Amino acid sequence: MNMMSLLSKHNLPVLTLFAVLSTSSCERQTPAAAAEKPVAPLAPAGRDYWYGGKAELNTYVVEQERYGEIRRAGQVMVFVTEDFSANKQVKLDAAPEGGDRRIPVLKLNMIRRFETGIYDYSIMQSVFTPTDTPGGPARSLKTTTSIQDWCGQLFVQCNAGAEDYRVQSFSYFESEGDTDARLRPGLLEDELWNLIRLNPDALTDKETTVLPSSAYARLRHKPLRPKDAQIGIKRNGAESELLLTYRNIPRRLGIRFETAFPHRILGWEETDNGRLSSRGVLRQTLLNAYWKHNGRADSTLRATLNPGF
Repeated sequence: MNMMSLLSKHNLPVLTLFAVLSTSSCERQTPAAAAEKPVAPLAPAGRDYWYGGKAELNTYVVEQERYGEIRRAGQVMVFVTEDFSANKQVKLDAAPEGGDRRIPVLKLNMIRRFETGIYDYSIMQSVFTPTDTPGGPARSLKTTTSIQDWCGQLFVQCNAGAEDYRVQSFSYFESEGDTDARLRPGLLEDELWNLIRLNPDALTDKETTVLPSSAYARLRHKPLRPKDAQIGIKRNGAESELLLTYRNIPRRLGIRFETAFPHRILGWEETDNGRLSSRGVLRQTLLNAYWKHNGRADSTLRATLNPGF
């Protein structure tokens, strides 16, 4: 069953373009790399969906708090599979070099933009999570977060080591400065979106340490340190919700998703000290090899997707 059939089966609002994977600025493959098919122990429906040669593009209507006021924001979440270098922890452009190996990953690119008076903010997060681990998804190999506004920019990168993460943070704020730490969280909050897509059952009733969202930490100027947390899933028919509650910080995150595969993200709500930080609701889903549609004539596709910025 292919991606389009799966969405049709669940009566999901979707605009489908019959585009196939090809060479582009986002997706570059040599013949040798293209011939190597990913081997993922997913169910047949999962293999067909995630390895069908298209990305899943989702747009959201977002309420974003900043400086004590709620702002209107737009967000795009791009889910797509690609081959990752185990050693370099970057996207493979060709067959792995000697001593390296290819790891199929689910990549999430999340972009949120909103205005604050005269100026604006742009937040982007990327998460790379293996899809071929027996028994369920493994911990993510890498995450990055960047925040830009008219005052300056921030950047955080987490790279998985043998038993920990190397967490590098760069900021234009003197008090945050440039830091390089080794941390051992049980989970990353930023990877929960991918883990839901791959196997939400693995997140049921977990008590572990979680590294809070890097965007949250930078926007709130909080140190990036693992915190004790509880994760649970509430199921209510066709819709389920993941609930993340921290024990020692007043942060809570709820992510709504489809109970049935492909577990699309329907929306979320995050609170800080009981007050709304952000809330998002799914607007549209588009299945498309978007890297092929970068001409001026393709702007109509963007208008249909309506990212909100």
